[in-house]
Amino acid sequence: MIRFEIGVADLAASRFAFSPLDETVMAIRLLAEPGKSAVNAPWLRWAHAELARRPQPLGRVWPLLINGLPYYPEFLIPAPAVRCPAFDTELDRLRATSPEAVRASLGRVFGGVTWPASAVELAARPAPSLAEIAAELAGFHDRLIAPYWERMRAVLDADVAYRGGLLADGGARALLHDLHSDLHWDEGVLTITEPDPRFYDVVLGPDGVVIMPSVFGWPDVSVRKQTSTQTTLHYPARGAATVWYADGGTAGTGGTAPDPGAAATAELLGTVRARLLSALRSPATTTALARGFGVTPGAVSQHLSVLHRAGLADRTRSGRTVLYQATDLGLALLDPPRPVPSRHWPGADAG
Repeated sequence: MIRFEIGVADLAASRFAFSPLDETVMAIRLLAEPGKSAVNAPWLRWAHAELARRPQPLGRVWPLLINGLPYYPEFLIPAPAVRCPAFDTELDRLRATSPEAVRASLGRVFGGVTWPASAVELAARPAPSLAEIAAELAGFHDRLIAPYWERMRAVLDADVAYRGGLLADGGARALLHDLHSDLHWDEGVLTITEPDPRFYDVVLGPDGVVIMPSVFGWPDVSVRKQTSTQTTLHYPARGAATVWYADGGTAGTGGTAPDPGAAATAELLGTVRARLLSALRSPATTTALARGFGVTPGAVSQHLSVLHRAGLADRTRSGRTVLYQATDLGLALLDPPRPVPSRHWPGADAG
């Protein structure tokens, strides 16, 4: 069990954020455990095929993240300073990690085992090693995360908007109880149930907790036990699977796959609105949809307004962004229930 106390000041300073660097690191770790995250299986299939076609250099990063230990150096993912920082800004913060913080974190992670060569080099030459690590992360992100980041960001934005509603309706208790089934809140203490039978106390960093929804972290909840930045609490984002299944689970195809009810939906709504509704299995902005469909934002906006008025799409404001997503009615239209076969057959009632 992991336990940490959150006082009034800590709770008041806590906030939500998400991070392209965080998702990049989580994705690399997921490559080593392909059976861990069922909802990310489409991306894993695509990523493994891409890497088999052309390997991606990760000689510095991989031994730090995939080390047979439950932890990795926390400075690889500094706590986001804003709700969604730019990837390049996060890499700048990574490169700027002080030598003292680098060595302290490496000592906490690898203190009781033989250090991998990249950790030894990093401790001896922090600045140039951090630059090389940042370059590897940038290469991986640009190739394997960036093509889906806009869709991922929409899901993460939608999750934060949903959590804001929970906070408004039920306060911090309702918010924290809903994050994950392994997370428990009672009298100012958060606990995380883990398979590890040992007991850990978290040393909180400054200025509260940064609560971070994650796509690639699904299905786990996790917290940094000690950090040189703010403490981060990761939990699986709602709708993470829709990042890949918005295109029928065909990650990497660059298009929208047909739905089982596509023909009937297109006949009812028209082809364009049916395709838009299918794309809205995953939250999306007008701009992203316009770019994906190769039409103007104005044209998309008109169709979205019709879908919204018909009760087929919801819209939610998240900061300056408006997100659209198919409602339950819209999803039912896309995937109509299959008819139940009749239990009767000719002559069944005879005699």
